[in-house]
Amino acid sequence: MKVYIDYIRSVGSYSTIFSFLCYLIYMGSNIFSGIWLSMWTDDTYLANRNLSDTEEYADKTNLYIGLYGGLGVIQGIFTYSFSASMLVKTVVASNVLHNAMLNNIMRSPMSFFDTTPIGRIVNRFSKDVDVLDNMLPNVLRQSVQSMGRVLISLINISYSTPIVLSVIVPVVILYVLMQRVYIPASRQIRRIDSTTKSPIYVHFSETLSGVSSIRAYAAQERFYENSMRLVDYNMKFYFGSIVASSWLQIRLQFLGNVIVLAAAMFAQADTGLTAGLAGLAVSYAQQVTGALSQVIQVATQAETNIVSAERILEYSEIETEAAWKNPKLRLPEPWPEDGEIDFDDLQIKYREGLELVLRGITCNIKGGEKVGIVGRTGAGKSSLSVALFRLVEAASGKISIDNQNIATLGLHDLRKNITILPQDPVIFSGTLRMNLDPAEMYTDHQIWEALEHAHLKGFVTNLPSQLDYECGEGGQNLSMGQRQLVCLARCLLRKSKILVLDEATAAVDMETDDLIQKTIRTEFKSSTVLTIAHRLNTIMDYDR
Repeated sequence: MKVYIDYIRSVGSYSTIFSFLCYLIYMGSNIFSGIWLSMWTDDTYLANRNLSDTEEYADKTNLYIGLYGGLGVIQGIFTYSFSASMLVKTVVASNVLHNAMLNNIMRSPMSFFDTTPIGRIVNRFSKDVDVLDNMLPNVLRQSVQSMGRVLISLINISYSTPIVLSVIVPVVILYVLMQRVYIPASRQIRRIDSTTKSPIYVHFSETLSGVSSIRAYAAQERFYENSMRLVDYNMKFYFGSIVASSWLQIRLQFLGNVIVLAAAMFAQADTGLTAGLAGLAVSYAQQVTGALSQVIQVATQAETNIVSAERILEYSEIETEAAWKNPKLRLPEPWPEDGEIDFDDLQIKYREGLELVLRGITCNIKGGEKVGIVGRTGAGKSSLSVALFRLVEAASGKISIDNQNIATLGLHDLRKNITILPQDPVIFSGTLRMNLDPAEMYTDHQIWEALEHAHLKGFVTNLPSQLDYECGEGGQNLSMGQRQLVCLARCLLRKSKILVLDEATAAVDMETDDLIQKTIRTEFKSSTVLTIAHRLNTIMDYDR
């Protein structure tokens, strides 16, 4: 129920009330049009064809036709208003839920991405959002319309032959009982079906990223069989949903035929029933069969499709990082001025339940110092940079920059003033200009100057599109050394007071390593530089 309430809130309370009012008006006009048609049929004056030339006959005929036509126009206007408002607002609700999930995912801590398979996240943004965009709006609209059809049919039947209700009421109870059996089973099958799709996405993504290694080790057949096994496992639950639907359809059709039979028998047995009312009862008895069947079908579809909204809402409520801005704290401009860093009894763990990776780190790094951090694999070197950027919050202790505790800062205020050059260069699909200046803060002259200092100006000048050159997905149109130099140029544009090099030259050749180190020594001579390195020659001339 909470999922439905949250979904209605995203649609909008006033929009929901307006849609239901439109449909109530449509229902009222539909009921009255059926009764009005039976009155027209039973009018004895109009039944006498000998009076067809009289003025009263023409007036009565025009009255019946005019009012019936007017009721039809009213039904058309309000059913269109209902459908249009509901479809538009449900798509708006899908957009609201998608943006809420996206906002939360973008602000999620690293521990979330460490414990959540990427395929599961992709499944939320693809399959579940598609259900909210295309399937759920129609299902909800059909749910309201089918329930309205049932009410219209019951009211018309009770008006013409109330005794039929003695059969309809037990049948409706049986419908409800079948619904209580079928819907929970169908919902669980749908949930398992959605869950078993995630490993398929994960496996496919991993296969694409590692296709060269798969071919090199001739492991194509193993990956093919694994993919087919995952698809077959998912298809079991899809087949289960089809079988459950067939089980329901057989029983619904049988109960529907019982209602039609009862309506026909009671209409025949009641000698005082007029032809118009008998026709009204039988016709709506036939409609109530389809309406009740559709109610269960669309209710089941709503229950199964609302699972997608539940899954999206789940990711909209996960724990996020600290606030991006701290309105209560205004940093001086420029900050940091000196670049002094203090580690005070710092302890770090990547998430609750895991061991500490840093234990009681205490040191002071003066502004402008060049400090090398060397140690064996797993010693916690990169964890220092993780703590500095607050990708993981300190379990205890603190880090201060220019005597300002970074735990009190907004994350944007902290991260925009520190620059990192990572081991794996991050290049996005797009132009070279976009990768160098994604926020469009710098002029072309500044970008070219940064490229010159990064020893890339000659390469970029010879490109046909120069700054508008497409780097490709992950920078596939650039070599590994060029990607790292592009990241270096990005650092040069920002010219932060604190620079972190996280094994930035471990994956490049010695020549590129020398270029990077030479640039850092000249362009960041007044900045505080923390270098995590494996090669001792990289940090030989550092202060400590």
